[in-house]
Amino acid sequence: MPMTRRQRVQLLRRVALFSGISGRALGMIADRAQEIEFPANRYIVRQGQVGTGFYMIVRGRVRVVRGHEVLNRLGPGEFFGEVSVLDRAPRLAHVITEEPTTCLALASWDFTRLLERHPRITLAILREVVRRLRAVTDQVHH
Repeated sequence: MPMTRRQRVQLLRRVALFSGISGRALGMIADRAQEIEFPANRYIVRQGQVGTGFYMIVRGRVRVVRGHEVLNRLGPGEFFGEVSVLDRAPRLAHVITEEPTTCLALASWDFTRLLERHPRITLAILREVVRRLRAVTDQVHH
């Protein structure tokens, strides 16, 4: 059964990425976010394809894979797809479900509009992108 707008807002409110933004802004995100369900072992995004969306995991787990290497595992409240949406370049990795997974997805144009209107979200996303970059860089050097 699909989530209601209220359920989507409550979910978004619990995610650190969206802390500090108004209920009205959360409502705007909830209105534009599409709930998508994926079965286990399904590609959500594929490395090399141009990204058209940003995803936040509601339920389930995914693995982030480049080539044959698992770079990360993500679960509820975590997100992916931001890099390709930000730079409009091909995806850097595959994201594959490890179990049935539900995501809220924002189209790239809605995601861009959100970043333009809410600097706190933009900073939070940039900080997470940098954290992930440092983690990958540290793995390479150790």
